[in-house]
Amino acid sequence: MPFRYTMGIIIFISVVVFMIYAGEAVKMFVIAAFAAYLISPAVVFLMDRTRLSRTAAVNIVYFTALIVLVGIPAALTPIFFDEIKLVGEDILDLTATLSRFLSEPIQLGGFVLHLEQLGESLAHFQEDALSPLPSEALELLEATSINILWLLIILVSVHSIMSEWPRMRAWLIQLAPAEYQDDMQELYARLRNVWMAYLRGQIVLMVVVGVVFTIAWAAIGIPGALVLGVLAGFFTLIPDVGPTVAAGLAIGVALLEGSTWIRLSDDPVINNLLVGLIAFVLYVILINAKNFFVRPIIIGRSLHMNEALIFVAILTATILWGILGALLMVPVMASVAVVFEYLRRRVLGLPPFGDDGGEQFKAPPEKTQADVEAHPNDEEKIDQ
Repeated sequence: MPFRYTMGIIIFISVVVFMIYAGEAVKMFVIAAFAAYLISPAVVFLMDRTRLSRTAAVNIVYFTALIVLVGIPAALTPIFFDEIKLVGEDILDLTATLSRFLSEPIQLGGFVLHLEQLGESLAHFQEDALSPLPSEALELLEATSINILWLLIILVSVHSIMSEWPRMRAWLIQLAPAEYQDDMQELYARLRNVWMAYLRGQIVLMVVVGVVFTIAWAAIGIPGALVLGVLAGFFTLIPDVGPTVAAGLAIGVALLEGSTWIRLSDDPVINNLLVGLIAFVLYVILINAKNFFVRPIIIGRSLHMNEALIFVAILTATILWGILGALLMVPVMASVAVVFEYLRRRVLGLPPFGDDGGEQFKAPPEKTQADVEAHPNDEEKIDQ
């Protein structure tokens, strides 16, 4: 076996072992890379509309995103501190009220429901939530400190990846033998188009879900319908898991505040429970419509993948790797399909990139020298 192949196998095994033993660090760098990928289109847009260099555009986009995601919530937290306390008190009052309500048999017409055990569970939950935990204070402080360090690593890594990506990309392509570097350029362009198609599909899906849930919550009179709808759209970025969390928030508001116009019972507790039940049924209907009708049209057509396969893959990734796995599974699957198609054609002696691979993943045509001189920033934008 040639020496270079032996070294290649050794390096590959070393990388796999490192990823296994440094799984937490790899996970954080994956998060950083994905965050950089999400905001990189803004860098391209800024470079396209101005004569700014890549470094200047990266700094503007990065610190603007940092202010929006970190600065604004931190600044608004003191303003809404009293409201947060009131919501917490409402949750505790709701738990106590539900516990008392469920501690007695419930009669609905000719039926009697015995939910006393559920009421006792709620009472125990409230006691556990309010009980002091001094023995766990040190562990909580340690976990918080570690998470802050990981957050700093992610923030620094995002800026570094965005700033240095053109050089990183060139270095990775140059690792391939000279006769394969053109293939690597084309393969990179196709993989980039896969991820951009996924991002465009996600943005459209977020807008559609946000509008639909805003209308739905407003229709049944849930307070704060606009905010809850926007959260539902934003959380759609996390497939299948995010909308469930957003719906849980809306149902919680319905249980606490009820509806602005629906009055199904004179008892406010029962009325709020019924409004919460309506919100839950409405969520089930809308989320199934999204999964089986809206997403196939948007995401499935964007990546040309079977919707059933996407659904099963997302659920499996959520179970095995949590939210991050659900977030990355679909574009990773599409990327693997592109790479395997390239390898298959190489093994069979076919041209490495046939037109049957799909125009949506095909690299853009080469620019002429006149185009490069007219648009000098485009070389950097391609490296996004």
